[in-house]
Amino acid sequence: MTVMMLRIVIYAPILGIGGVIKILNTNTSMSWILALAIFIIMVIMTGLFLFVIPKFKIIQKLIDKLNLVSREFLTGVSVIRAFNTQKHEESKFDQANKNLTKISLFVNRVTSTMMPLMNFVMNLVIIIIVWAGAHSINDGNMQVGDMMAFIQYTIQVIMAFLMITIASVMIPRASVSVERINNVLSKKSSIDDPKNPKDISVIKSSNITFDQVSFRYHDADDDVIHDINFTAKAGEITAFIGSTGSGKSTIINLIPRFFDVTKGRILIDNVNIKDISLHDLRSKIGYVPQKGILFSGDIESNIKYSNEQLPDKLMIEAADIAQASEFINAKEEKYASPISQGGTNVSGGQKQRLSIARAIAANPDIYIFDDSFSALDYKTDLKLRSELAKITKEKTVLIVAQRINTIMHADQIIVLDNGKMVGKGTHEQLLKNCEVYKEIALSQLSEEELS
Repeated sequence: MTVMMLRIVIYAPILGIGGVIKILNTNTSMSWILALAIFIIMVIMTGLFLFVIPKFKIIQKLIDKLNLVSREFLTGVSVIRAFNTQKHEESKFDQANKNLTKISLFVNRVTSTMMPLMNFVMNLVIIIIVWAGAHSINDGNMQVGDMMAFIQYTIQVIMAFLMITIASVMIPRASVSVERINNVLSKKSSIDDPKNPKDISVIKSSNITFDQVSFRYHDADDDVIHDINFTAKAGEITAFIGSTGSGKSTIINLIPRFFDVTKGRILIDNVNIKDISLHDLRSKIGYVPQKGILFSGDIESNIKYSNEQLPDKLMIEAADIAQASEFINAKEEKYASPISQGGTNVSGGQKQRLSIARAIAANPDIYIFDDSFSALDYKTDLKLRSELAKITKEKTVLIVAQRINTIMHADQIIVLDNGKMVGKGTHEQLLKNCEVYKEIALSQLSEEELS
């Protein structure tokens, strides 16, 4: 549309205005014909806009719907095949496609009538000019040359409007696209750097304190977590356990400020994390998400993701600690082995180990493991946590886990239930005084294993 505006919409008015001036200089007695022509053209354009613009907005939503159905179908193809629901999914696609086709055909039919209508108006105007001009010539009020010039200038004016109309067909669709793009570009981030961030050097330790923290998602009616209070000390492991949806991952995600607390404060060495720049805050954190995420490239680029200049020696050490060296060295190209988009060419356990190696390579002050050991077998899990303990003696380690044996030896275990803290202490203490923890523990291990 921008190109059309520059090449046509700016150029066309110059032709149109020039044509009008020439017509008025040639003969004013037939200027009413030009006014009639312009009036008819404006009516056609207005009708076109009134019919088409709302439909273009609908088309954009229907395209979104079609893309959604297609993406859902492609990403869930294995599940669809497993449940033999191909026909059902095809019918969903067909319905979305038919809805889009129906509206698209209507819009195209309306816009396709524009050129014939404009040509009809132009030819009708020429006939009127010839008819009116013939009478004036007959009466001796006009020369034949004047009438021919009048026809040429009128065609010039109408062609100018025709050019604008051609460009205007693109305007409704472009305006919808501009509006949608602008909605994204003008969206204000809810999490910003403070205006006067504190220098990171004021933080001497990595002790994390949750002070009466509550959080609710945007537009939600209830808090997801309520009045959370605890301190995770440097050199200690703080673990979180609870039923699904109890708020474990939410608490973890508040520390790097993926979300901001709605009540209370989170402090690092008694400094509110909202007073630290996002870059400085996140540079202190090694984060391993619940679902291991890798980027296209190779194993080396993924481990060195936080620092491309990281020495190879430290990269290999990180892989050794994460128990990833064994499968890396088994590959022909070792650390240069390619990783496809999303890490689809490695297993779930390998993906998690590489994600852990990436966090270790960053050498942060705070380690966050959001259920990052779930895809590992017990033997690998044990080895990894043993090696991890050696490098985190002065670091703060936060672990979200579903398995009791992953967190049994943590210095502090936070037990969550429906977004509330229902227990805090060591494994032995919680077995005695926290019923929720005891239920989770007995559901996974026998009393002999627990003791």
